[in-house]
Amino acid sequence: MRLFVALDIGPEIRKRLAEFRSQMKAFAPDVRWVGPETFHVTLQFLGETKKLEEIQSALAQVKGSAIPLTFRNAGFFPNPKSPRVFWVGIESDHHLQDLANSIAGELKPLGFERDAGPYKPHLTLARSGSGRPRPVPGERATFGLQHVRVKLESVAPLEFGTMTAREFYLYESKTTPAGAKYTKLARYGLE
Repeated sequence: MRLFVALDIGPEIRKRLAEFRSQMKAFAPDVRWVGPETFHVTLQFLGETKKLEEIQSALAQVKGSAIPLTFRNAGFFPNPKSPRVFWVGIESDHHLQDLANSIAGELKPLGFERDAGPYKPHLTLARSGSGRPRPVPGERATFGLQHVRVKLESVAPLEFGTMTAREFYLYESKTTPAGAKYTKLARYGLE
């Protein structure tokens, strides 16, 4: 099973993000756009594993508070000059970082390491090439996200809304010819 831990997004914010995604897609038809039905805020990617029960038990130990999330502005990984991932920014208080740290702490004994560096909350809208922040050997550059970058320079600051996350989920990711399909396997409440 291919698993990850994430926050879901409220319907109004999802709708606004989907509209923005549709507008930007016209500038970069050569990249892979994330379907609005799969929008989420990743807390930790776990990858392929058979440790479902152990993961569910570990996540049940995570304690956290409800988290205010503001979806605002957009950017690129690794940077605007070499865009490979197009994202919407997420602002929050310390509760989001605390939750990510707590999840990482509970999953580490099971052999799951969080990505190096600080947690950078974002919502991915599109990926170019492999979608990794750095190209893999033999990968050719695509230029679509450069067109999106130029367009973004001419728009006003972006505001998509604010919500409160009151739970997080363990998801399964399945790759299909139509794109990734995500299924919620377990829900964990936040106080």
